[in-house]
Amino acid sequence: MEEGSFVANLATDLGLDVRSLVQREAKLDVIHSKNYLDINKDTGELFIRERIDRESICTSKTTSCFLKMDVVLENPIRIFNLELEIMDINDNAPVFRRRTMHLDVSEATAPGERFSLTNAVDADVGSNSIKTYYLSESQYFNIDIQTGSDGSKYVDLVLSGGLDREEHAVHNLILTAVDGGVPARSGTASIVINVLDINDNAPVFGRDVFTVHLPENPAAGTVVTTLNATDSDEGANADLVYSYTLYTSEKTQELFTLDPTTGEIRVKGVVDYEEGQSYEMYVQAQDRGVSPLSGHCKVMVLVTDLNDNRPEVTIKSLKSTVREDVAVGTLIAVIGISDRDSGVNGVVDLTFNQQAALPFVLNKSSEDYFELLVSKPLDREIISRYDITFRVTDRGSPSLSDNETITVEVLDINDNAPTFPQSLYMIHVMENNAPGALLTSLSALDPDLNENQYLVYFIMEKEIVNTSMSMLFSINPENGNLYALKTFDYERERDFLFHIEARDSGVPPLSSNVTVHIIILDQNDNTPLIVSPWRAQGSLIEEVIPRSTDKGHLVAKVIAIDADSEQNSRVTYQLLQITDATLFSLDQYNGEIRTTRMFSYRDPRQQRMVVVAKDNGDPPLSATVTIKISTVEHVMSFSETTEVPLEYNLFTDLNLYLVIGLGTVSFLLLITILVIIVLKCQKPKPKALKMPPGNRNSIISRNSVISQRSSTIADSTLISSDAYWYSLFLAETRKGKVVVRQPIVPKGAGYFVSSIPRSIGPSETSDSRASTLQVRTLLRWRLLTLTPSQ
Repeated sequence: MEEGSFVANLATDLGLDVRSLVQREAKLDVIHSKNYLDINKDTGELFIRERIDRESICTSKTTSCFLKMDVVLENPIRIFNLELEIMDINDNAPVFRRRTMHLDVSEATAPGERFSLTNAVDADVGSNSIKTYYLSESQYFNIDIQTGSDGSKYVDLVLSGGLDREEHAVHNLILTAVDGGVPARSGTASIVINVLDINDNAPVFGRDVFTVHLPENPAAGTVVTTLNATDSDEGANADLVYSYTLYTSEKTQELFTLDPTTGEIRVKGVVDYEEGQSYEMYVQAQDRGVSPLSGHCKVMVLVTDLNDNRPEVTIKSLKSTVREDVAVGTLIAVIGISDRDSGVNGVVDLTFNQQAALPFVLNKSSEDYFELLVSKPLDREIISRYDITFRVTDRGSPSLSDNETITVEVLDINDNAPTFPQSLYMIHVMENNAPGALLTSLSALDPDLNENQYLVYFIMEKEIVNTSMSMLFSINPENGNLYALKTFDYERERDFLFHIEARDSGVPPLSSNVTVHIIILDQNDNTPLIVSPWRAQGSLIEEVIPRSTDKGHLVAKVIAIDADSEQNSRVTYQLLQITDATLFSLDQYNGEIRTTRMFSYRDPRQQRMVVVAKDNGDPPLSATVTIKISTVEHVMSFSETTEVPLEYNLFTDLNLYLVIGLGTVSFLLLITILVIIVLKCQKPKPKALKMPPGNRNSIISRNSVISQRSSTIADSTLISSDAYWYSLFLAETRKGKVVVRQPIVPKGAGYFVSSIPRSIGPSETSDSRASTLQVRTLLRWRLLTLTPSQ
């Protein structure tokens, strides 16, 4: 009942005046319980002070339940005993002591097996207590309700069908207890039934055959695949062990390992596609049950080819040496190529270095063979050795390659003639050289090898005035050193022109020649010779002049000649000693001695001077002449432009010797000319050697030198008396020259004196011209000698 609800009127029931309740201090004393009730002193009513719970007051499960209390009145004290019966209502639902109940049932348990369950309890009593139980729907279980002696309801769980753990391992049921109150109350509990396993299922693989693609050359320990067999059992019945069956080959077991617990297949050895393209493994999975069951599968490992093998190049045949005249298309080598890989990794391309530049070409002869052929003419002198590197490259990714080098030596043939660096060698040789002196070394080049390169040098024979070149020069046949065999004199020989041949030792031999021009250089080896004024050896020159001579009078002219040429033949004159330096002067270029003033009475009558004639060589050479000048009061005059005949005896000792000498020379010259003519007629005339431009120039320069000498004599010659002409004639004759005196035009103006060498040179002027010139000169000289007055 609710709080404040009316229970009874104590004043009426006890026969008490309501007003006395206050006066007598009425109170309610509840025995052994809470103060659920109270008295309203104004009305005398008993009302509910606090909600009453019968199950709290009457803990024992009885049908009746009373609440005892005393009503106490004061003045006087009076106690009334009250018992209040508490009626039960269905205010409590059934409750299971265990909200969840667990049962373990083997899947082998037979149907009809009973399992006790925990009952529900209800605090209410009578019809409000538990009336029945209900079980959730299940095809495997039902309940059996029983009633105890005290009326309590008990329930058992009964197995109604066969269990299969693999099909239904856990069964969850709901048990409901319902009381008999109105409205009825209920309580529920969960029943969890675990079906215990037995080893009634074999392991099963997902597939019967597993196919795995594995690249070759995997690292050791690489996982190939993981097998995962399943067993519907549990516990030891589902604990699997993997192993190879007897159908798996030993080689496969050496390459792959199988983990017995996890089923992982890993690489153990070297997996090479070229050794095996596929491997089969037969695997079983066995459980650990008392009566173990097993499942089987096959693992097919297909090895994928990788580009792991380098292509190979092999020289099957090689011709390591070939002649440089080998024909185009000649086979040099046979090359084989291979690659152990397959597919595109095994496709190989063959090339060689500098393929466009080398004179070789590759020709594919069969599937894996190539021929190396000569594609262009070979020249050993350009390239004597070919290092050919063959490179094979496959078409894999990344591509691999290999190379092989061969060497082809080109053998020499004699196909190159020796060559000289120059076509003309001009060699300058100083005169007075020592016989056997080395002039130069001529080296020809021959790019061939061995005997084709060994050169021998020869002087090509040529005669000059019956003299062979081999008598003048010698050449070392091995190294080309050119030597002079004699001492050369510039005043006699100026140059030589000949050929030298270089010949190799090949078969057939080849040769070439070069022109050698030997030019003799002048040396200052001739002392100037004073020819005017002429005097005997060691004698003194005396000149007589009148004392009345004017200033600038020509006293004498010193003339010196030098057989050398150019600088070495240029003569200058100096006064070495003189009595009175103020009286005479000497021109250093033409040698003229002239008076610088008129004579005085104080000047001595005789003057003495020493004149030195010095050439321009290095070191210079010189000659001296002493002149004694006497002065007289009067000297018979003679015309300087008209020659006065000098009376002298034609047959003096000197003239006699001179005539005999000239006659002998003329006779010998005629005999020589006749001998030459006879020799020319008897043997064939040698082929004329074409003179290079340089030789003609040398002839012109040589003639010019002669002209200079002639002009020097002419310029130095005075138009003088027969005494002066006679002294000049003797001086030139001693040097082997011819002096010619010609009248000056117009007639009567004097004579012009010229000096001509007897021989111009054996290498430039022909014999006939030299002979003709000498004959004409001698004849003319003989006429002049016999008739000097003409």
